[in-house]
This record gives sequence, structure tokens and C-alpha cells, in this order.
Amino acid sequence: MTAAPHLNEWDLIEHLLGRDDLTVDDIADLPDDLRYELIDGRLVLSPLALPIHQFLVLEIAFAAREHCPDNILVNPEQAVLLDRRNELRPDVVLIHEEGAGKSPVRPGDVPLVVEVASESTKRFDRTGKVKKYAYVAIPHYWIVDPLAECVTLTQFVLGPGGDYEQVRHTDRLVTVDQPWEMTLDLPAWTRRRDRIRAVARP
Repeated sequence: MTAAPHLNEWDLIEHLLGRDDLTVDDIADLPDDLRYELIDGRLVLSPLALPIHQFLVLEIAFAAREHCPDNILVNPEQAVLLDRRNELRPDVVLIHEEGAGKSPVRPGDVPLVVEVASESTKRFDRTGKVKKYAYVAIPHYWIVDPLAECVTLTQFVLGPGGDYEQVRHTDRLVTVDQPWEMTLDLPAWTRRRDRIRAVARP
């Protein structure tokens, strides 16, 4: 179990939360176990993810690893440095081995990022992050959304003009061929989600 931050670390966090001019240098000493992102110079803390959210993260990672090239790592919640004022933590990140020697990783070493939508992130996943990941030319961006009636996949591919083009939105069993072949059993994920919702204690 990781120890909670010391009191002086909480004082630092509270101070940083009041600023909108932060850079990655300002957050370099934050506790390793703190769940945060740096967005346009603001420190944004994330609540602990629900178990169903983490279940989907693992399912996506397993699907990505099945036919994964030998020179690619599949990491959950890996920090990605977009620029000095933006450091994001997608739920699943694919990383070329050449870029895996330090964290945060550089976007040029990332062929795909995946966000699993939550109530607190769903709007920004579909607006701000679409723009930010496209701006740093990450070739593929997916959103897996467990909040709708069925779990869905929205698949974006970077177009020739530098913006993402939506190539798929589905809640079916799907096999994608980019960046390599992966099969996502969205109906099975929906059934598991619904079963958890039915039996989980409030």
C-alpha cells in the first residue's frame, strides 16, 4: 500500500490547485500515487476510478496485447507529455519501446491512446482531448463509453489535415485493423457492466 502524501505535500497540492499558469516543472515533485492531469496550466485531480471503469481498462489492454507488435508496450494510465502546460493520463496508452525509458512519454512515441469515459471526464474526452491529442499528432484515439445504454467504441484516426476523423461508433462485437488487428467484445462488456450494476451493493 502506498503511503498518503505528507502534510507539506498536501499544502503544495492546495497551492498548485489555485493556479492556472503551471508547467510540467511545477508538478514534477507531486506524489507518484496522486491521480492528476495538467490541462492548460491547471492541475486537475481525478477521483478514484470505479471497478467497472478499471475492468474496461484491463479488457482494452488485453485486446491490444493479443496481436501487439514486439516493439510496442501497452500501459494503463501512462502520463503523456503534450507540451509544457499539458500532461494527460489516458486510460490505455500504446508506446514504442524507444520512448519507454522515461515518464511522461512523448506523443511521437504513442500510436494510440484510449480514454474510458466517466461522469467527470466524458465531456472533455469528446471535446478538449480530441483537439489536444490531434494537435500533437497521435495517430489513433479511442473513446470507450460505459455510460450509455450499451458500452460503445468511438474510433478516431488522424486525417491528412491534422484533425481527427471519426471512422467508427459502435456497440457491436468489432475487429479493428488500426493500428493493428484488435477485437473488442463490446456486448460482453455491456453484459458484465449490467450484471455488476444489478448485484453491487449501494
